[in-house]
Amino acid sequence: MLSIQNFSKSYKGDKKAVDNLSLEVIAGDIYGFIGHNGAGKTTTLRAVVGVLDFEEGDIYIDGVSIKNDPVGCKKKIAYIPDNPDLYEHLTGIQYLSFIGDIYEVSKADRELLTKKYADLFEITQNLGDNISSYSHGMKQKLAIIAALIHKPRLLILDEPFVGLDPKAAFTLKTIMTELCGEGGAIFFSTHVLDVAEKLCNKIAIIKGGKLIESGSTEVVKGNQSLEDVFMELIEE
Repeated sequence: MLSIQNFSKSYKGDKKAVDNLSLEVIAGDIYGFIGHNGAGKTTTLRAVVGVLDFEEGDIYIDGVSIKNDPVGCKKKIAYIPDNPDLYEHLTGIQYLSFIGDIYEVSKADRELLTKKYADLFEITQNLGDNISSYSHGMKQKLAIIAALIHKPRLLILDEPFVGLDPKAAFTLKTIMTELCGEGGAIFFSTHVLDVAEKLCNKIAIIKGGKLIESGSTEVVKGNQSLEDVFMELIEE
């Protein structure tokens, strides 16, 4: 589903933000990507979804290079950044219709999925309001709905639980589990380690741009909590 092969990215100067990162996300995976601030998580996610160019290595979506066919790859994925930029002059429903048009979602599917997810996230009554009037949490919910209405096979999320109330966070975790149960996959960054430990079947830990641990959650954490393992690894 997602194959990152020897990926490196440098910004100004020679310092690498991400250095020779390789990992695989297969169908059914909920893959947690954790690390301290500045470790390279967001850089990696932005490269995976084709927002950020990179110098070394390659990234494949369903066997296709994001460099060679960015549009084809993007049709199969959805990306929710940590601070979604939405068109605030639009209403919620106008924004969802715009996203539906881009992904060529049929009118019937669009209406069905919009209602389903808007009801689940309890913002149906707000879809007629301008996005500029939304709270941060409501914008996050709208971004999640927009990501889901074209039924992506691979969902990429950067700190998806930030700004969500407990009920919305629970709803999102349920949706993530269901998506993977239907053959999809999820790759997401988070600082909420107890959520990652309970939700993810696989974990990758990045430090200073380098992958320092990855594999099944049970193997990575062993007999400790994920928080204990993480603190030990980043302090070495």
